[in-house]
Amino acid sequence: MPNILELNQTIRHVRRYAEIVHVLARYGFADVVQELGLDRLLERGMAAVGAGKLAPEFEHLPRAARLRQAMEELGPTFVKLGQLLSTRRDLVPQEWADEFTKLQDNVPPVPFGQIAEVLKAEFGQRQAELFKEIEHEPIGSASMAQVHRAVLADGTSIVLKILRPGIREVTQTDMEVMRTLAEFAEARLSNLGYSPIEVVNEFARELEREVDLRHEGRSTERLRRQFVLDESVSFPKVYWEATTGSVLALEEIRGVLLSRLKEGDLTPEEQRLVVANGAKAVLRMCLDIGFFHADPHPGNLFAMPGGKVCFIDCGMTGQLDETTTYQLADLVLGVVQADSEKVLGVVADLADVDPIKLEDRGLRSDVRDFIAHFQNTPLDQLNMADLLEEFFQKLRAHHLRCPGDLVLLIKALATIEACCSRRSRSTTPRRPSSSRGRTTRSRRARTAATSRRRSRSSSSPSRTCGASRRATGPRCTRSLSRRSTSPRRWRRGASSSGSSCRPRRGWSTSPPTCARARRRSGCSARSAPSSRSRSPRPSRARRGPT
Repeated sequence: MPNILELNQTIRHVRRYAEIVHVLARYGFADVVQELGLDRLLERGMAAVGAGKLAPEFEHLPRAARLRQAMEELGPTFVKLGQLLSTRRDLVPQEWADEFTKLQDNVPPVPFGQIAEVLKAEFGQRQAELFKEIEHEPIGSASMAQVHRAVLADGTSIVLKILRPGIREVTQTDMEVMRTLAEFAEARLSNLGYSPIEVVNEFARELEREVDLRHEGRSTERLRRQFVLDESVSFPKVYWEATTGSVLALEEIRGVLLSRLKEGDLTPEEQRLVVANGAKAVLRMCLDIGFFHADPHPGNLFAMPGGKVCFIDCGMTGQLDETTTYQLADLVLGVVQADSEKVLGVVADLADVDPIKLEDRGLRSDVRDFIAHFQNTPLDQLNMADLLEEFFQKLRAHHLRCPGDLVLLIKALATIEACCSRRSRSTTPRRPSSSRGRTTRSRRARTAATSRRRSRSSSSPSRTCGASRRATGPRCTRSLSRRSTSPRRWRRGASSSGSSCRPRRGWSTSPPTCARARRRSGCSARSAPSSRSRSPRPSRARRGPT
């Protein structure tokens, strides 16, 4: 239960509690308010809950969608909480996590007059010495900060990420409220399968890094050093002389965000290189370096000429120690080798499970099903994001929790995998349109009809002279392979009677022997030789009908 200090904080933030209760009730969560006992914190709390019936415009929405919209209305702190929960699929159901990924923190920008006050408070008299110019119009705006172009005194083009005025006070108030709500939830809801207090404490640490932009600067600089020798991947340079807790000065990247990439910005080959280089970089960060960008979505990736990729917004990062990396390797090895005992050993290490729990028949059955799902997949085609996602879903089904850093690893791998799939579909050559297909089919039909007419003209008595019908002419030998480049030739039959050879498709078995028939059929062979003349030399034949 809340202690004396927290009760004082509760009294101080009573207006914020009233707002939260009203919003939750209006979106159809009055039962949650009553179950947590939040209505008792407020004067006329029951009346507020009773009056806050589900608004008609939200009746058609599922419960998860209504909670997402309530979070967006409650402001940036609750939006960030929902975004964190979208990565914790070990804590919330799959459909809720999917819904929370839609949370938007785009808000109208703050007027530059208020931004100028922040800059003055951070730099004082040094501002005129540091910056030659700062654009008043922002190029990006979010709930926590907004971005402006600027030029340093030496002429270097940079971007400034500047915290919104008063955002620290807002998040501090909301965190005090959330801690109180978490304590109420832990005291009254015992079947959640996780500790609400621990979740809020984890979120508080993440939010504390969000409102200190020096943390993002250090993360960016650390990853930049790791890839300094890699010409296919880059991170923006940090200008520390113009960076504070509320202002982050970064190199301006000349490229196109993958989320804004239009046809013609890059060649298909460059697009494939960008996606491949991004995926390779994420895998290296996760499994080799052990420190990784946890949110590599298309809005955080710049595509640059030559297939180079640049990562921005390194505020959300994850870290894996060497022990955890080896445990993940054991997990993959156990799946490939169908070794359920090895996989159960990884469960015990990662989820800190009592060995007695490992003897549970349901857990062992789920582990066997998990192995069977991926067992026949070749190692080079194994999707790590899918494997880890299903692995931790199995843990959650048995109320086992995984470390937060592994959840961020899953998020990073799944995000870059989705990015790769989306871009690969966009660069796949399109099939011919229906009109082009109809044109091709009609052309083939006309060609076939022409062949049939020529065939009939070469075999019809009315089209050839009597001498040519009685003569035993040479037979036409044509290669049926379209790839053959050898010259088409006439040759004599195997016997004096002109034994037939394999005719070309669409021609009659009797070759045309008079000049008129030869012209109609497209052949250039001469008349059949008499018995007294020598056999004619083979001559080239004109290309027949196709």
